[in-house]
Amino acid sequence: MKTVTICGSMRFEKEMQSIAFCLETKHDMSVLQCSYNVDNLDISVTELASLEKAHFKKIERSDAIYVVDIQGYIGNQVSKEIEYAKNKGKEIIFHSEFSKE
Repeated sequence: MKTVTICGSMRFEKEMQSIAFCLETKHDMSVLQCSYNVDNLDISVTELASLEKAHFKKIERSDAIYVVDIQGYIGNQVSKEIEYAKNKGKEIIFHSEFSKE
C-alpha cells in the first residue's frame, strides 16, 4: 500500500475529499490529506505557517504526492509542494494523468 499526500488548491476542496476516498477504496493507497477549514474560520499568519509546516511533514512521510490539477490548474503553493517532493525523491502523481488509467 502506497502512502500519498494530496496536494491541490483549496478551490478543489470537495474534489480532493472525493479523490482521497476513491484512492483509499479503489486504488490501495493510504492518503494523508491537507487540513480543511470547513468552518471557514479566520486563520492567523502563525496558524497558516503551522499548517504549511505540517503539510510538508506529510510529504516527507509519504511515498508520493497526488497533485489535484483539475483543468490544469496548479497554484503557487502546490508548485512549491511539487518542488519539495521532487527534492525529497518522492513520486509525483498528477490527477489529470492518473484518472485516465
